[in-house]
Amino acid sequence: MSRLTREQETIKFMIDIYCKHHHKQKDLCEECDSLWQYAISRLDKCTFGEDKPVCVKCPIHCYKPGMRDHIKTVMRFSGPRMLLHHPYLACMHLFVDSRKKNGEL
Repeated sequence: MSRLTREQETIKFMIDIYCKHHHKQKDLCEECDSLWQYAISRLDKCTFGEDKPVCVKCPIHCYKPGMRDHIKTVMRFSGPRMLLHHPYLACMHLFVDSRKKNGEL
């Protein structure tokens, strides 16, 4: 699985966890689906491609301010829960982040 595909999957699960808890719907509500579509469009247009850093460490902040605040809220809520719901994706996200910090990638 490519890095960008894994990032898309990770953000999808994070938004899904957030939406189910806060909006009490089985499928993504309109607001969360809009955030998901926006996140995918940003990943598709990432100038770093497969070498992209995790978003929090990225020198280019490509999200509009309102969307950036919204995705931060989702990630803060869903991040810790990812270890229970999707441990592989959570660990891969942490692994890539730690490798970027150590300059290995």
